[in-house]
Amino acid sequence: MRQRWIAVSLLLVAILILSGCSVSPTRIRRADAVVASDTQRQLNCDREDHCPVDSPLLDAAQQAMADSTPNEPVHVVTLLNDSEAAMVARLNLIRAAQHSIDVQTYIWDQDDAGQLMLNELIKAAQRGVKVRILADQLFSFGDPVLLERLATVHQNLEIRLYNPTFHKAQTSVAEFSASIVCCFMTFNQRMHNKLLLVDNLIGITGGRNYQDRYFDWDNDFDYVDRDVMVGGPAARKMATSFETFWKHKRSTPLTHLSDVNRRLLDDNHPGPLPEPHYAHPQRVARVQEEAGDGGWIDDVLVSDTLRTGRVDFFSDLPAKTDQPDKRSAHEFTAHLMRMVGAAQHEVVLQTPYLVMSDRANAIFERLHKGDSPPRIVVSTNSLASTDAFAVYALSYKHRKRYLKDFGFEIYEMKPRAEGPAEDNAESAADDGPPPPLQGGATPPRHVGNERGLLGSRSSGRRNRPAPLTTPGRRFGLHAKSIVVDDDFAMVGSHNFDPRSDHYNTEAGVIVYDARFANELRDSILRDTQPENAWVIAPRQQSRLSMAIGDVSASLPVFDLWPYRYATGYDLKAGCTPMRPSDPGFLSCYTPVGDFPDVDVSPKLIYTRLITAFGAGVQGVL
Repeated sequence: MRQRWIAVSLLLVAILILSGCSVSPTRIRRADAVVASDTQRQLNCDREDHCPVDSPLLDAAQQAMADSTPNEPVHVVTLLNDSEAAMVARLNLIRAAQHSIDVQTYIWDQDDAGQLMLNELIKAAQRGVKVRILADQLFSFGDPVLLERLATVHQNLEIRLYNPTFHKAQTSVAEFSASIVCCFMTFNQRMHNKLLLVDNLIGITGGRNYQDRYFDWDNDFDYVDRDVMVGGPAARKMATSFETFWKHKRSTPLTHLSDVNRRLLDDNHPGPLPEPHYAHPQRVARVQEEAGDGGWIDDVLVSDTLRTGRVDFFSDLPAKTDQPDKRSAHEFTAHLMRMVGAAQHEVVLQTPYLVMSDRANAIFERLHKGDSPPRIVVSTNSLASTDAFAVYALSYKHRKRYLKDFGFEIYEMKPRAEGPAEDNAESAADDGPPPPLQGGATPPRHVGNERGLLGSRSSGRRNRPAPLTTPGRRFGLHAKSIVVDDDFAMVGSHNFDPRSDHYNTEAGVIVYDARFANELRDSILRDTQPENAWVIAPRQQSRLSMAIGDVSASLPVFDLWPYRYATGYDLKAGCTPMRPSDPGFLSCYTPVGDFPDVDVSPKLIYTRLITAFGAGVQGVL
């Protein structure tokens, strides 16, 4: 055993020595020269406006900016609940851009959604628009061959990767292990922001990454997610935030990545970027057509747009973990906490990962102990709907605290939720069997989830959702939103968990408009309805069982008692939905167990084990 540990240690040291060095300035200059020599410069548009398409979305943003004054800002705001509308809005704005497009994301896959977005951005660059893409390295563009091609695809397109492991685009399992051992704090901090900004006039931010499952295009598992599109002065703050991240030392140009640099300096280049190869070309063609259909844009997007006043965009700084004591580094996180802490009547919270940070725990406990505690409604995932079972295990451990000490009403999403299935029908149309890959095409990489290093691309199999008792497409919650007192609301990337609080950088929009707050509130509450979610409420059990459970749950390890304080309930046929505090609750709801719809599997066992022994890792999940 000792010899094995010595061998593992030597292997990690070797990896650190071989991989940990940055690329030399000489090699960077040589690679930069190759890029400058080989990059395409020809434009397919000779007009000064770079041949944009007409866009009522961009027109409305321009008008809002023109009508704004420093004391009376004007914004146009559109809630993007529907995944098809979220994709079409992006495509329309990209095609309408005249000057610049800035994109910031945590995940960029090479499936249909990722290829489509990348192709549209390349076309924008080829007609003269300056395009910048900043993606977190953990789950984005993990193919040095692809990045070599993208480095020279056009002079108007530039890509940087944020916080690359050992200065590489592609990271092996061993290198990830070494990064956890040697530099956990550095590599555990990820850029979780999502932003698409066009001409510094209008931006889209929220929860969606560039991967099929964020747009209801995955045949097995799709996310219920949400963005918000904002035009007006808040776009200037978006531009400032993006520029701050773009210029930060962790944002690494492609020529500075050792594996991409090596390929650029190699004589054997892969040739030009091939045309996109879509697994489901019919649905891609559908959204491409809708993006150019003015009637569709008016009916689906413009008709739902609100013209309002104050809108704030907030973002943490890249220095969040470098300088944790600086208030400005945690600007978005701090503002979000203050907003919730000021609640008077109601907080409606939607988060995929119900693991509260210490600061959030203190806020909700204080609110519940007040003279008139506000109602706290929480929409989150069940074990059957989540792709992060380790996080769910710790949420499960603290159910009693959430229900009794914080007064939460918890609704856990069903994996076959009827509402998302109805919404999914159009986006998932034209699925059909995928065609065979053509030469030079890159197969899709369906990688893990958003849980940092513990969800690395090396652990895709481990991060698959738990097996269910029934077959079919499932849905998992990914939206991150809060409505406070029906007055103002937030849509962003913040999960309200320790990782969002302390490690990842987060961003979002806060809209101070009762109409928008009510629209968002209705959207979240829809996901709590009986056809979409189970209710979590106290279990009917003996006092002895409850006492043993309390002792077990208080233990940091060996929390093994299987009968928890609370369990899941489903509405009986013919009954009217009611809150768990209603005296008639048990007469209209039937218990369905702690993990309904989940089949017996190793995932179920792991969940129990993490509940029993995993309290110490809560802060980084």
